[in-house]
Amino acid sequence: MRSLRLVARWVLAISFWFVVVSVLWVGLLGIVDPPVTWIMVGQSHEQGTIDRRQVDLRDVARSMPLSVIASEDQRFMTHSGFSWEAMRKALERNKKGKRIKGGSTISQQTAKNVFLWPGRTYVRKALEAWFTVLIEVLWTKERILEVYLNVAEMGKGVFGAEAAAQTCFGRPAARLSREQAALITATLPAPRRFSCSRPSGYLRGRQQWVLRQMRNVGDVLDPEVLAKRKAYLEREEEREAARKKRRTK
Repeated sequence: MRSLRLVARWVLAISFWFVVVSVLWVGLLGIVDPPVTWIMVGQSHEQGTIDRRQVDLRDVARSMPLSVIASEDQRFMTHSGFSWEAMRKALERNKKGKRIKGGSTISQQTAKNVFLWPGRTYVRKALEAWFTVLIEVLWTKERILEVYLNVAEMGKGVFGAEAAAQTCFGRPAARLSREQAALITATLPAPRRFSCSRPSGYLRGRQQWVLRQMRNVGDVLDPEVLAKRKAYLEREEEREAARKKRRTK
């Protein structure tokens, strides 16, 4: 009995300090830029070097975060870190035997890139969920976007929008056009296979898809547009709920 109490104390102590340290860690990176990620270290060993250039969100063309939202996570500005709709669609797609596709939000991708190592274990997924909750609570949406656009892999050994803009177009991220931002974003599913400096026909097709999504979603970084977008999503959810109710009768 005594040994069980001792184990319980150790578990509580470890849990307490894990929470304290992780909250402080996330809070610190809310104001200080992440120095390096596990993926950067791995690519540095594999490629010999990496290209990463840190910039503030205000120094990135507005089309870049908008293209990422439109392509990767259209509900980013309205959800609290997790998109249950995206997860449901991904599960249905995977059940049909199609190409495996995840339902990770930009917040989840930021959490796993900044705080975690590569892998697909249950422990890692649980930690990803925990850090996703923390950054949604302690950071603003703009800070999440800023960190994501500085740590996301956007080419072989290329990390962040600034490095991608310089590598692909020889210009700063602040001067990216909508078409250039969409082309960079089009590489995100497989940045080591696709190259925005030598785009294939397939990548050009994805670029056009991203541009269409950008037009559909609109400038959700604008409060007025975002309010309209929220109202639209709410109406869509109500219609979907009504359709499901009719099907179950």
